[in-house]
Amino acid sequence: MKFPNLLSRRGVIAGATMLGLFMSSAAAMADTVKVAGIFTLPVEQQWISRIHIALDAAEERGEIEYVYSENVSNTDYERVMREYAESGVDLIVGEVFGLERAARKVASDYPETAFLMGSSFKPQEPNFSVFDNFIHEPAYLSGIVAGAASESNVIGMIGGYAIPEVNRLMNAFMDGARESNSDVKFIVNFIDSWYDPARAKESAFAMIDAGADVMYAERFGVSDAAVERGVKAIGNVIDTSDDYPGTILASALWHMSATVDTAISAVADDNYAADDYGQYSYMAHGGGSLAMDISLVPADVVAVVQAKEAAIMDGSFTVTVNDEAPVSDN
Repeated sequence: MKFPNLLSRRGVIAGATMLGLFMSSAAAMADTVKVAGIFTLPVEQQWISRIHIALDAAEERGEIEYVYSENVSNTDYERVMREYAESGVDLIVGEVFGLERAARKVASDYPETAFLMGSSFKPQEPNFSVFDNFIHEPAYLSGIVAGAASESNVIGMIGGYAIPEVNRLMNAFMDGARESNSDVKFIVNFIDSWYDPARAKESAFAMIDAGADVMYAERFGVSDAAVERGVKAIGNVIDTSDDYPGTILASALWHMSATVDTAISAVADDNYAADDYGQYSYMAHGGGSLAMDISLVPADVVAVVQAKEAAIMDGSFTVTVNDEAPVSDN
């Protein structure tokens, strides 16, 4: 029996082709950035979901290998960070509000690992970058809608914690509402929780009983109260209008793709450095946008909002960033 000559020209070409394909595949795998997400809440939670969706999209494009841990307690967060760093991931993404010192210590212990963390503070050389939800611009626009919609001139506002990333959105919203309604007053409360829909709902009921006919729903539970009492609501971070038809006038949306994709690209190009990624949440970078239900908002108000949005985008109008805790009007 004669065996085929594996070193024939055809065999050499076929072998070389297969070797080339193998090497290309291996190179592609080597170039894929390994990313770990560490989240203190479920990935379905509104704020966390924006990061998770952006990372999922990058994985679907074949740019990263993505793993994540959710519902990680503050006491376990440092351990999980270290475990991912030890496993050899290239980039760790998460949020470190309330555990800054521990997270930054981990980053300093693993200088070859890139860290991109939601934080109220500055980046830390050489590898700890920060981001935040700077969607104060669409929050301002949603405020214009709310102010015009309020007939009682009372708007209720419920937030999680009075921290800069929440405060700036609420203050911008209030500024926008005052632009369209100079008589508007605000009732403000923080429930001191990132996820307690029952408490947020009860607080909303109290505000509606006090005269609020538009509710700013920074937390889950507020829109449920608005539906039950027949008042309108403004959404935050995600668009929940399909869940509350006829109730959500507008929502300030956060998109994390610009932030995440910029970090992934820097890691892939081996030029990642500590930086403030907050700018990528601005509307100019596609990090923020306004969703508006034009079936609920009068055409003249829509026109005002669109004109102001255009001014934000072309730089002729700047929304003030105010990180101070908002307070109720007397």
